[in-house]
Amino acid sequence: MIVHSFPPAADERSRLLILGSMPGVASLRAHQYYGNPRNHFWPILYRLFAGREPDAAYEERLRFASEHRIALWDSIAACEREGSLDADIKNVVPNDIPGLLRRFPRIATIVCNGGKSYAELMKHHGSSPEVAERRVVKLPSTSPVPTPRYRNLEDRLEAWQVIKEFV
Repeated sequence: MIVHSFPPAADERSRLLILGSMPGVASLRAHQYYGNPRNHFWPILYRLFAGREPDAAYEERLRFASEHRIALWDSIAACEREGSLDADIKNVVPNDIPGLLRRFPRIATIVCNGGKSYAELMKHHGSSPEVAERRVVKLPSTSPVPTPRYRNLEDRLEAWQVIKEFV
């Protein structure tokens, strides 16, 4: 099945771009970045910047990210994938990350939410001047799927602390 990512959530205030790979089934169904209620992304962002649980309304979550100068997008514009796993992604069409960075030149740091996001960014745009002149950081995925190193929210929260330095 061919799936498509969302438009970027960015504005002139954005200093940090967080790139996912491709929204999972629950996020696509909800038409929301990190729309799976089990995904750790929103709890991490809110704990780091406000010390509290995320707002319930998606629009408030987007506003929260924007107020903290955080933009959201995905490395992949479209791909073939059954289910939600990055490992099942095939036939990638990349998003125009350099174009977004030209449009919002204050973005100084790109944080890749997981290895697939990072791999696709580097494969398609790693040598572009827009990406090469910025700090690129690969962090563990906020997916609820445990890994040997990142079992839960607390493990990921510790790794994601670094983003506070970039906004």
